Amino acid sequence: MDKEYKIIRGEGTGEIIEKKSRFIGVAVPVSSEEEAYSFIEGIRKTHYQARHNCFAFSLLNEENGSVLERFSDDGEPQGTAGLPILGVIRASEVNNILIVVTRYFGGTLLGTGGLVRAYTDASKAALGEADIHTVKHVVPVMIEIDYTDVGRIDHMIMNKGYEALPAEFTDKVNRTIYVPFEELDSFHKAVTEATSGKAAMLDMDDIYR
Repeated sequence: MDKEYKIIRGEGTGEIIEKKSRFIGVAVPVSSEEEAYSFIEGIRKTHYQARHNCFAFSLLNEENGSVLERFSDDGEPQGTAGLPILGVIRASEVNNILIVVTRYFGGTLLGTGGLVRAYTDASKAALGEADIHTVKHVVPVMIEIDYTDVGRIDHMIMNKGYEALPAEFTDKVNRTIYVPFEELDSFHKAVTEATSGKAAMLDMDDIYR
């Protein structure tokens, strides 16, 4: 696979009330089916008095780019819970994510449309509180530069939006910069020009980060 994709870092939660029914959404990062189902079981134990714990998750295979999706209405009318939750995940284009929406019944039937809206809104509320991160195909480049070149390199990093580790200071300044794979050649040229050819650069193995 050679493209960017989105994930979430950490957990997001959100809650809505619809005709006295509480819909509590939680979005978490997951890396496997086992991890997803384990979290779902934990939610069921936590909310053991709730009538429904509906969910959807999406897992990306980084090797071939395929996506595994699973969802459950957990007793709600077919198509009113799990699929709307999955629809929120698809629309967000986030991968390796699980969203569980717990419903505490408030005594009033919502109908098909009401349920779809409630599960959708609770999922969006949870996802909206999560930290969405774009995973990029990058090459960690270790650079060694003179102190006099720090300002120019820092400006380049900031201007390009590159992620970089904190600098290490010895007789030189050492820093690791995560350069998008497709920009590697232009990065080398820019650093060489900015430092008048004095910079030492070492490319590490490319990763997704």
